[in-house]
Amino acid sequence: MLTAKQRELLLFVHKRIEETGVSPSFDEMKEALDLASKSGIHRLITALEERGFLRRLPNRARALEVLKLPDAAVPGHAQRRPTTPFRPSIVSSDAAPRPAQNESIPLLGRIAAGVPIEAIQHEVDRIVPPSDIEGRDHFALEVKGDSMIEAGILDGDIVICNPGETAVSGDIVVALIDEEEATLKRFRKKGGSIALEAANPKYETRIFGPDRVRVQGKLVALIRKYN
Repeated sequence: MLTAKQRELLLFVHKRIEETGVSPSFDEMKEALDLASKSGIHRLITALEERGFLRRLPNRARALEVLKLPDAAVPGHAQRRPTTPFRPSIVSSDAAPRPAQNESIPLLGRIAAGVPIEAIQHEVDRIVPPSDIEGRDHFALEVKGDSMIEAGILDGDIVICNPGETAVSGDIVVALIDEEEATLKRFRKKGGSIALEAANPKYETRIFGPDRVRVQGKLVALIRKYN
């Protein structure tokens, strides 16, 4: 099973080769995946090679061959897929289609507001967002934990998020750590690092290199149920 970044890179390379006949440069791949250095691209390519999805062609510059795509039926043959740009998302590719209007949005499961839990992957339900939330791309998560209580976010709350991969210091975001853990924290940039800051003195601020954290969306609203 590929990580989100491995999948993103594979589909980006496949799309570029389909469009131009030439694989993208490392700089282009780094920019497309918003990575801080080309070393991250080298690691992703190596992982895709080991899994049989990519092959580096010897003695040729910028030479990558896509051997197969995720779920490809025939190993060694890249099946033709739509060439629309791949958009990284918490929602898996087999999630239910989005509604034509803002009638409901996907509830993707639980997000940790405390010790990070397994990354959110699948839609588990649909909910109707507050009436002032516009746009059909939003998603919802159920909060698990108490690390954001001083920001007014409690265990069991439903947070509504606007998907995206950019944030400014102070935003409360859904952050994916090492492509494996999802957590809800306040985003801070500290020099060349990223800090994920809790809103509860019981929890320490966690500091990561920029290539270890990927923003998935920003908090825009909250739903609370009362018994």
